Amino acid sequence: MAEIKDKAPRIKPIVEGVNSLSLGVSIVVAILMGVGIGIGLQKLFDVKWVLWIGVFIGVAAAGLNIFKAYKKQMKEFEDLKRDNPRYQDQTALYGDDDND
Repeated sequence: MAEIKDKAPRIKPIVEGVNSLSLGVSIVVAILMGVGIGIGLQKLFDVKWVLWIGVFIGVAAAGLNIFKAYKKQMKEFEDLKRDNPRYQDQTALYGDDDND
């Protein structure tokens, strides 16, 4: 049991890296699935412009994936900011105040 606990922290960065790579893959897959749906609807109804409905669905799904990834990263940053005093006083790099 102790050996498994020792190996767990080494695997965590690998899993986090794969999750980051999966965002790019999920964007491409969402758009391709939308195009596939559009082509299927186009063949089913024999109307040319229906393809664009599928493309829109794919792009919307990709945008939703990006939004979910952004919210997850912001939650992780807030947790890091709360737990680590090093990150508690983070300010913007380019503020509105110009002290020149």
